[in-house]
Amino acid sequence: AAETARDANLKANKAISEAFTTGDTSQVDAYVAADFVDHTESGDKNRDSLKAMIIGMHRASPDMKSMVMREMADSNYVISLMHWTGTSDGTMGMPKGPYDMKAMEVVRFQNGKAVEHWTYMEPSEMMKMMGPGAMKMMEPSSGSKK
Repeated sequence: AAETARDANLKANKAISEAFTTGDTSQVDAYVAADFVDHTESGDKNRDSLKAMIIGMHRASPDMKSMVMREMADSNYVISLMHWTGTSDGTMGMPKGPYDMKAMEVVRFQNGKAVEHWTYMEPSEMMKMMGPGAMKMMEPSSGSKK
């Protein structure tokens, strides 16, 4: 049976996800379009910045494991509920030490290649990523009286 667009998208999504675990970016161009846009909290990024992020994340957390908890796909999108565990070295914006996070990854595909990506995290998951100091910023100041 011929590979459907949905199957091609799932295959590409898996290859990209595996690159984060291995740190190997050699397959990225095969599965990510040249005009790829990664919509991040610090602005839109491209395919080269995706490769740099893969290398950086692997260097910062070589024991990272990623697990797909749920996945939905059609001919245009793959939506994955992801679960990551590992140990951060304190770089890449995460506190040093073990982490255990979940997020929703949304990837739009065209012709079997990723063309757009978004990550959605619950605030509690973002706080884990930001470390213990983040919770203090969210607390009301002691100067406020009722």
